[in-house]
Amino acid sequence: MDAQIVIFDGVDDLDAFGPFEVLANAAKGGADVRVTLVTLDPVEEITTSHGAVVKPHGVLTSPDLLVVPGGGWNDHARQGARAEAERGALPAAAARLHEQGAVVASVCTGAGILHAAGLLAGRPAITHHAAVAELRAGRVEIVEARVVDDGDIVTAGGVTAGLDLALHLVEREWGTELADRIAREMEYARRGPLHRGGAGGGQMAAGGGPPGRDQRHGFPRARR
Repeated sequence: MDAQIVIFDGVDDLDAFGPFEVLANAAKGGADVRVTLVTLDPVEEITTSHGAVVKPHGVLTSPDLLVVPGGGWNDHARQGARAEAERGALPAAAARLHEQGAVVASVCTGAGILHAAGLLAGRPAITHHAAVAELRAGRVEIVEARVVDDGDIVTAGGVTAGLDLALHLVEREWGTELADRIAREMEYARRGPLHRGGAGGGQMAAGGGPPGRDQRHGFPRARR
């Protein structure tokens, strides 16, 4: 599986690096996944919301899994997720990749970029608590959960919830044992609740694990 985490100036550090570390550990643990930090356009480096300077692995291509972090949304920062949503290029890319069959996930206010892409209206989702009212006003079905899995769209709450999102995706694709092993290695206590959407109206699990693994939500294969 090709997993790409798209980064940009003003991105929140942990929004991006939390899922990156989980998925990199999954690869070390035997999962068939390659995870990279990418930018929409070729750049030498980006500067995160907390001042780290990061050199990306490359540019966004056509991944099986696209992870969109947040950052700078709630304070209307000059650079960050809100600026990217308003610029429009990243939402357009997310919409295109989703249409092509990618699973698209967001961490924290990265959900605002997904909403700008037209991917969240009428669907269950979650974001940082300070941005919930804005998404709800945009006809997003807000679910008060740590992670909301609606199959081809997966969203997480604020910042550290990105760890739970990535661990859930590992569990969804490669099983509980690997996800729990990664959490133990990282000394991270998985948190819930997890909401899984679907035709049955959705299921809620109190802990980090899903009510039951649904093979319909597997990642696409050999799309490139």
